[in-house]
Amino acid sequence: MLMLTEKNKFIATVLAFAVIPMSGLATDIYLPSMPSMARDLHLPESSIQLTLSLFLISYGVTQFFAGSVVDSFGRYRITLISLALFVISFLITANTGNIYVIYAMRILQGVLSGFAVVAKRAFFVDVYEGDERKHYLSIMTIVWSVGPIIAPFIGGYLQSIFGWESNFYVLAGYSFILLISEYFFSGETLKMKKVLSLNLLKKEYSMMFRAKDFFYGMLMCGLSYSMIMFFNLCGSFIIEHKMGYSEVVAGYVSLILGFAWMLGGFIGKALINKAFLPKLRIANFLQIALIGMMILASFFLNNIYSLVAFAFVIHVTAGFIFNNYFSYCIGRFPNSAGIAGGLTGGMAFIITSAISYGIVAILKPEVQLDVAEGYLVMGILGLLVLTLIQFRKAHI
Repeated sequence: MLMLTEKNKFIATVLAFAVIPMSGLATDIYLPSMPSMARDLHLPESSIQLTLSLFLISYGVTQFFAGSVVDSFGRYRITLISLALFVISFLITANTGNIYVIYAMRILQGVLSGFAVVAKRAFFVDVYEGDERKHYLSIMTIVWSVGPIIAPFIGGYLQSIFGWESNFYVLAGYSFILLISEYFFSGETLKMKKVLSLNLLKKEYSMMFRAKDFFYGMLMCGLSYSMIMFFNLCGSFIIEHKMGYSEVVAGYVSLILGFAWMLGGFIGKALINKAFLPKLRIANFLQIALIGMMILASFFLNNIYSLVAFAFVIHVTAGFIFNNYFSYCIGRFPNSAGIAGGLTGGMAFIITSAISYGIVAILKPEVQLDVAEGYLVMGILGLLVLTLIQFRKAHI
């Protein structure tokens, strides 16, 4: 297997950063197209929303075992295979009108995202050490947020000009460019392969789940990202169907909220040396206060400007909490970086898919107040987890 050379280290790092947002691109680029997909395929909104949840579930479940696979077979080969299959699956999605084929492809794309992203998370742990590793892992969570920022913005224009199928053609082209670039400029970074063993995997997972700080961190990652995905599931339908705006406007809204998520990540990186739990408790209290203000304002304001303004500041707090805990969890077990990254991502996205889809199914959000109520549920759950963390720390 071709090992990564020192001269290709920089470009391989750039490519790793380019692969990391793939999951966000695959979930968010077609958000403005979801109402049109429902209309064109003659399906209810819930059927199209399910394509997103199926992706997230398969993405999350895959990461449970993807870490052990990339720790056993290496990062490079797995990345190449994933990118090649991405190209095929996106082309199939764009060329079928059968919702069950789309479901199958979305599940496959979730699986491939799990392998590719876990491999690239482990790349940074393999290649960098100490403060440099900490620096790159923090940047990685920010770069990962680039996908949700630019994807719906691009998707809104693609939908307006070419239709929903064009989203998946663009994803296929992006995957192909990455595949060729990886083949020529990257290489293997795993220095010592581990034997793929169910007993070893069970032992590693048992050790990680017993680390309560790691376990609570995974819960907080899932709850934080649930706020983002909750809006993604219902936002386009509210903006396009209830408020009467175009898919381009829906794309701009997603772009703005993507910047909120990234801003939260930048603030998290800027405050990386501040006391860990106190800054997260402050962020959570601020988040709940903002949600309370959103609920009160909903009785007087119910337009796209108030909806986006409140969602923006709430998403900043969610991005801040996620950045801190995700970076912490991935770096928690450096000798099992693939497994730790896979378990963190897996738990986070299973929690995200279950909570976000569940709240949307129960509340069926149609107005700003409904969105605020969904945020409140997630904010209170986050407060409960942080309270448990503080209680446990006080009694150690």
